[in-house]
Amino acid sequence: MEELREIAEPLLAWYDGHARKLPWRDNPEPYRVWVSEIMLQQTRVEAVKPYFERFLKELPTIRHLAEVPEERLMKLWEGLGYYNRVRNMQKAACRIVEEYQGEMPADFDRIRELPGIGSYTAGAIASFAFGIPKPAVDGNVLRVLSRVTKSYEDIMKQAVRRKMEERVEAVIPCDRAGDFNQSLIELGAIVCVPNGAPKCGECPLKMLCRAHGAGVEEELPKKTPPKSRRIEDRTVLVLLSDNRAALRKRPGKGLLAGLYELPNLEGHLEREEVLAYVRELGLSPVRIQELPRAKHVFSHIEWHMEGYAVKVEEPEGDPKSMFFVEKEEMERRYSIPAAFAAYTEYFRHRF
Repeated sequence: MEELREIAEPLLAWYDGHARKLPWRDNPEPYRVWVSEIMLQQTRVEAVKPYFERFLKELPTIRHLAEVPEERLMKLWEGLGYYNRVRNMQKAACRIVEEYQGEMPADFDRIRELPGIGSYTAGAIASFAFGIPKPAVDGNVLRVLSRVTKSYEDIMKQAVRRKMEERVEAVIPCDRAGDFNQSLIELGAIVCVPNGAPKCGECPLKMLCRAHGAGVEEELPKKTPPKSRRIEDRTVLVLLSDNRAALRKRPGKGLLAGLYELPNLEGHLEREEVLAYVRELGLSPVRIQELPRAKHVFSHIEWHMEGYAVKVEEPEGDPKSMFFVEKEEMERRYSIPAAFAAYTEYFRHRF
């Protein structure tokens, strides 16, 4: 604990000279902070930037987020994944409009009570936007703290995270709460990095870091290995009629709930099985082409996909549970998960 009391001054001095220029930092208004933090969960900073700019341009206020139709909201989020996060954002936005006249409350506990907001996001909004001295402890911060304190405790355990939050809260400088939290996050992101040797020579805390002093920085942090993902084989179909492709909507609950997808089936089907399925839909196949294999990783499931493009005669009506759309309409209106990217790209490039 003692070593953490000394980190604020060198850390903030380093941050003042090395902080990255990021669009959400230029104007840390509560809504902007909130949007950026949800987008940044398990997504790289550079990948988030265009999504952030597009999202804020179309939905510039919490009230806009509360009122946007869900289908359009999903389209704006397309490519970021974890769609329940943006659904929870809309639920929270509706509550903010109802209870706080559309303004994010300047209170950590009230922010924390909103749907989809955990202790990290609440701490980020509270400290970055309002200067409230509450911790914002993410994976980057846990890594930094584990090394500075030479802690071998499992950072995947909630009790350890809570302990780290308490330690940070005890040393946050009240006059620069947001900058202090961001400096810890920034240090973990660009200096005290995972997966390889940290850049200890560039670190403002190297003289205070117990792990560096003992030469064990690469052993830390300790965390329980993730459970192995369940493998699911899928066969994805690009059903083509003229310049249109078939889509269908997923069920309202479960994986990728309520999103649009290319038709797909469990298992890896042979060509003749695919043709038989297409005929069962009431469609008349003209030509079938095998497409490259693809893989998509979810948090607990991994899809191993094979694909087929099947040209069909123009149907008299849409087959059961499916409908055909042109490329322009697909790109403008329908949110299709990144899991199908290899196959939606085939359709987009073909027409």
